[in-house]
Amino acid sequence: MRWADAWPVGHIRVHEVHGLIVIEFHGEIDIAAAPSIGPELDAATAVAGRTVVVDLTPTEFFDCYALRLLHRATRRVRERGGRLLLVCPHPLILKILRVSGLSRQLTMIPGLEDGIASGPGDVSD
Repeated sequence: MRWADAWPVGHIRVHEVHGLIVIEFHGEIDIAAAPSIGPELDAATAVAGRTVVVDLTPTEFFDCYALRLLHRATRRVRERGGRLLLVCPHPLILKILRVSGLSRQLTMIPGLEDGIASGPGDVSD
């Protein structure tokens, strides 16, 4: 692994891929991680009209605090005229999203490549 590909200290990595804002949650997203994730998540969802992909692939644990963070990101992106796409290959996390009702508000995609294929797009249509 190259140093540039290493995870920074913490549980969130934000970067841009082909015009998309990609937010990756890493490790255990819980009450202990939430305070450090919140400000970075808010910064990543502050730009109007953008497509944001939240990738939960590297996530190992996801609780109600993580659910709250994801709900906040979804709301912030929509309020700013953007769209949020979610990558989540984990059956237990998907169950949490379904039970909470948040899955009905999300656009699920199989992988980051699918988000890239959809492009940043004009989300105002």
